[in-house]
Amino acid sequence: VQLQASGGGLVQAGGSLRLSCAASARTFSNYAMGWFRQAPGKEREFVAAVSGRGASTYYADSVKGRSTISRDNAKNTVYLQMNSLKPEDTAVYYCAARRGITIATMGADFGSWGQGTQVTVSS
Repeated sequence: VQLQASGGGLVQAGGSLRLSCAASARTFSNYAMGWFRQAPGKEREFVAAVSGRGASTYYADSVKGRSTISRDNAKNTVYLQMNSLKPEDTAVYYCAARRGITIATMGADFGSWGQGTQVTVSS
């Protein structure tokens, strides 16, 4: 499946962004989806994941309570709404797809990756 992430940008601390990831899958609901991020000089880290039908979600502690992952299977799109952004949220954000409907949080469990979208939060 091919993924195209968008929605990144420059925002002040405390602001919000909504990232989108469009997928080319024929049956999008057959894929669990995740968002990961990588800051300069740091390893890629898990941000959030959603099950194939959207019933289950899971978040990293660093974004829990500030972010919401959702999906619209009719539009083959997954979203990451991020609020109360902090400078430490600055990173390239990647969406990823995993065949199977259950949630995963390890990057190795995801077989397809988007190209990434830059999020920069200024203080």
